[in-house]
Amino acid sequence: MNSLLITLPTAGADASALYDYVQTSASSAEIRCASAPLVLLPQLPDRQTEVLLLLPMQALSWHQVQLPKGSLTRGLMAERGASRLRAILDGLLEDQLLDEPAQLHLALQPRPVGETPVWVVACDRRWLTGHVQALAQAGFSASRIVPEFTPEALAQTLYVVGDEQHPMVVGGNLLLCPLSAAAVTWLGAPSADGLLPDVVAEPAVAALAEGLFKRPVTLQQRAQRLLQAAQTPWDLAQFELVNANRDRVLAQWSQGVKSILSAPSWRAARLSLLALVLVNLLGLNAWALREQAALQAKRQAVRAVLSTTFPNIPVVVDAPLQMAREVAALQRASGAATGSDLEAMLASFGAAVPVTQTLTALDYAAQELRVKTGVASASEQARVALALKQQSLTASWDGAQWLLKPGPTP
Repeated sequence: MNSLLITLPTAGADASALYDYVQTSASSAEIRCASAPLVLLPQLPDRQTEVLLLLPMQALSWHQVQLPKGSLTRGLMAERGASRLRAILDGLLEDQLLDEPAQLHLALQPRPVGETPVWVVACDRRWLTGHVQALAQAGFSASRIVPEFTPEALAQTLYVVGDEQHPMVVGGNLLLCPLSAAAVTWLGAPSADGLLPDVVAEPAVAALAEGLFKRPVTLQQRAQRLLQAAQTPWDLAQFELVNANRDRVLAQWSQGVKSILSAPSWRAARLSLLALVLVNLLGLNAWALREQAALQAKRQAVRAVLSTTFPNIPVVVDAPLQMAREVAALQRASGAATGSDLEAMLASFGAAVPVTQTLTALDYAAQELRVKTGVASASEQARVALALKQQSLTASWDGAQWLLKPGPTP
């Protein structure tokens, strides 16, 4: 994905403020870096460009605190818990901060653990929100806000930055100070196990750093160092910036979806997915047509049997029903018993009801039989109805008698 990393200037967000930026492209290894006012920042070529904000070291202060037990509990009341955590941090840092906590923006380290000391970074709230809002209005909505240096990056490494006129060094103390012999003695001392910290320097101050540290240093371009800082899991958009962070997360998801839909790198995947959908649609249509043809063939076969067996029927509307009526008529004409006759219905009913039931009255008319018996329980009603259904009869209990009539063939 394309990315645009913007370093916030230490000055306020006004027309004269200059923003250092580093721009990368997913289709090229070229890294473009420059400094420009807000109105001259490079326009985003597409919505797939990720925008990150980087806070300079001199704008931040770092503190370690031990949070009370339960401070990091996350639940359904997440916003209320964040307000409570912010109040706890204000109390813990009150004696360590030079400004009032209400004037500062605070952020915790990634994945903090309550049982161990955690890092808290602070900066001027008004300065940060001013830049964030100005950039958002100009069309640069950031997906993350990251610090220039982190405690992890400075654990075993010293960074020498700046130019020959203003060389600076930053180390594990998380303080940026002028490069001097005293600073080298203080920061470059061996660790408890006798190891010297690594020294990484920008090309402009590399010779000066080698002379003071009296050993070779690792060269690193400033743009590379800033991109490396952007790859950490830190995100300072917390507490009062949490809603803006949610919007950025949604923007990231939206950018990802749009990238899949329009980015050239996803062209092959899009074509494959389209081909898969088309193949499935064609297969479903072919299967539906085959099933429809088979069903129509069965209907035609039934209609042919009816027309062949009973040629006197001029129009076939419902072949099974018409055939059942014709068969019943033939049975009545020949004197043969049918399933809807009184004798057959009584025989089926007698086999279905318990032997303890006593018939007290019968009424048969128009192929419907009403039988009065003793009271039938709900379970008994269900058993009788199921048994008669197997005999092509429907049975229902109306509270005083059974009603039997011909039903569909099971």
